[in-house]
Amino acid sequence: MTDVLAKHSFVELGARQRAKALLDAGSYRELIDPFQRVMSPWLSRQGVVPQADDGVVIAKGNIAGLPVVIAAIEGNFQGGSLGEVGGAKIAGALELAAEDNRKGIPTRAVLLLETGGVRLQEANLGLAAIADIHAAIVDLRQYQPVIGVVAGSVGCFGGMSIAAGLCSYLVVTREARLGLNGRK
Repeated sequence: MTDVLAKHSFVELGARQRAKALLDAGSYRELIDPFQRVMSPWLSRQGVVPQADDGVVIAKGNIAGLPVVIAAIEGNFQGGSLGEVGGAKIAGALELAAEDNRKGIPTRAVLLLETGGVRLQEANLGLAAIADIHAAIVDLRQYQPVIGVVAGSVGCFGGMSIAAGLCSYLVVTREARLGLNGRK
């Protein structure tokens, strides 16, 4: 019984912990961390408490010694919904990986997708950011595979399910859901 309780479940981890769990020990380096307070300017105007990292964690590190950038969406913040800032962080991370590849540094990307899609409070801005993510995935795929992971119960819906479909590889756990129209 103690062995079962001592095991860690990737499905139950938050975005930051999932990113750390995938990367080689000691290689995790967070870009645009919460202390920089890069967050949505729109939520507080609508009575929603923003999160210091806008619900998106961006990290660089290594997997099996190879450079990788990870974009992890926090499903526990606003259902993992994406707005202008979080979407820009993901698109920027993918663009960073593509630029590394153009400079001869083979950098892959892993997207940890726990999202209900666009954040309704930022509808058009969020949709534009998701379109930027789509374009960045397509650009990076010419150099390296883009791996998507849908692990938890939030799943991956809306425009981000299209992003999942654009990935070179997609890993979906038994607990996860994937669809265009959202949870029912």
